[in-house]
Amino acid sequence: MKERQSRLKAIKNLIKNNTIESQDDLQSLLLKEGYDVTQATLSRDLKLLKVAKVPDGQNGYMYALPGEGENAESEAIYVQDFLRGYVSIDFSGNIVVIKTFSGHANTVCNALDNLNMDEVLGTVAGDNCMFACIKEGVSGDEFMKKLKKHIPGLED
Repeated sequence: MKERQSRLKAIKNLIKNNTIESQDDLQSLLLKEGYDVTQATLSRDLKLLKVAKVPDGQNGYMYALPGEGENAESEAIYVQDFLRGYVSIDFSGNIVVIKTFSGHANTVCNALDNLNMDEVLGTVAGDNCMFACIKEGVSGDEFMKKLKKHIPGLED
């Protein structure tokens, strides 16, 4: 029973910290963590944990824990809004400049605000460009690394 509890905890941590699209992906990650489980056992564990599949924001789905599904679904919408509207991202000092398609700056700005990134102090949108002020000490490269965690596949 103890192994089951630790395996369930590992599954929760993996789902929280990774974008997992399939049971095969989860099974591989569990194996790396030292849990060799069958597909049937994994299915029972997912059912017990009430894990759901929610849109990932890129025409696919990912696993989410109960209560996170709503957050993951809304974040997926913001990710789609961001990806649909941005053209390029550049930075200087603690200012990030995100160029957008005409008329998309407010949507991209709103999306970035709703990703709730600790690194962002605030944002301002125009028509085809938006600015984000990032915290002092956070480099543009660090900001991009964190943004890419929220938006996998994001290109600079």
